[in-house]
This record gives sequence, structure tokens and C-alpha cells, in this order.
Amino acid sequence: MPFELAALDSRLAGGGLRAGALHEVAAQTCSLCDDAAATLFLAGIAAREARHAGGPVLWVSCRSDLYAPGLAQGGLPSAEVIHAQPRDDNALLAVVEDAVRDGTPSAVVAEAGRISMVASRRLQLVAADADLPVLLLRRHRRRDRDPLGEPSAAWTRWRIASAPSGRLDVAGVGRARWSVEMARQRGGEPFSLIVEGSDETGRLAVPAALGRGTAETAGTARVAAA
Repeated sequence: MPFELAALDSRLAGGGLRAGALHEVAAQTCSLCDDAAATLFLAGIAAREARHAGGPVLWVSCRSDLYAPGLAQGGLPSAEVIHAQPRDDNALLAVVEDAVRDGTPSAVVAEAGRISMVASRRLQLVAADADLPVLLLRRHRRRDRDPLGEPSAAWTRWRIASAPSGRLDVAGVGRARWSVEMARQRGGEPFSLIVEGSDETGRLAVPAALGRGTAETAGTARVAAA
């Protein structure tokens, strides 16, 4: 699942995200802005995969704070989302496993605060067997504890934070920018960069001032990863 954004894909082993794998994302801090950026980063990935595969996205969360208009602005309209709200993280993991094995969704996004190494290994195995991406949003449980500080079998692990938007020639707020950090990936090196947030099609962009003079947007194609 490439972003088709050279600044990202050139740094990812295989030229994109592995489709049949577990990918973990956490906000850089427990602030609402960083949490929203991490959520929309996953929404954009899921939206692009949904358009490719033609199936719905299953979003699993024990909380009831999912904001549908915000997801739609990030490329994932409510008509393409099935929302499940289990009672706790243990039930959440069971729902994700059943959904992946069933094969109905094109991608699964799950929000969890705590997940053991054994549980992450199970999710990685079922994702690989089904060739279906499982995107796990690791919620902050304490201000002083990094959700990615715990061991995991995830294929990639990301930290996402909000960044200052670009200045406009008129009064207003420019397109959102995010600090994207690859904390760990199999077969590749860590990296970090600034991107413009997902648009209504789920596409990212390189800020013009940071790129090659023009904004470079991502597409929706998919390639096989090694």
C-alpha cells in the first residue's frame, strides 16, 4: 500500500506499507491536536485501501468519541465505515480477529490503550493470513508513558504530531501539517518528516516550501511489498 509520495515511499521497505500486516500509530503526546492527527493519519490509509478494495472499513473502539465529519474531511466518509464498540480491550482484540478472518472489511482500524506482545503477534499473524491491513491506534494511558515503549510484533510503528500550518496570503488557517515519525519498521530505518495532512480523498502531500517547489500529492495505487 504505497502512499505514492516519494518522501515517504522511498523510506519504506518495499516501497509502501505491507498490506497483510499490523501497523501501529501513536500520537506524539497526549494532546488533543496530536491525537486528532494520529487518528486522521490512519483514516487516510484506510480510505485509500477502501477505494482500492471496494469494501468498508471496520473501526473498533471502546470509546464513543469518533467524529464522523472529521473522518470525512480526511477521506473516510461515514458510508464507508462500520463502527464497533466493544466493552474493553480484550473484547476489542477478539472483534478485530473475527473481522479479519471473515474478510468483509478492506481494512480494520482499532483503538487500544494496552496490548500485550502475544496479542500483537496474533494480530500480525491473522493480518498476514488474510492479506488485510490492521491499523492499530495506540492510545496514551498516562502522560509520562509512551504507548510505543511496549514491545510489539507490528510491522511498522509510527508517532504522529501536529505541526504549524503554512502561512496564507489571506486571513485563515492553511492545510494541516503533521510531523510523521517512523519509530520502527521491519527491513528499514527510522525516519521523520513533515507532510500536509490527508485531504478529502485521503491523500497526503509534501509542503511546497519543503519539497521541490510544488506540493506533491499521494495517489491510491497499491503494490506488493516484499
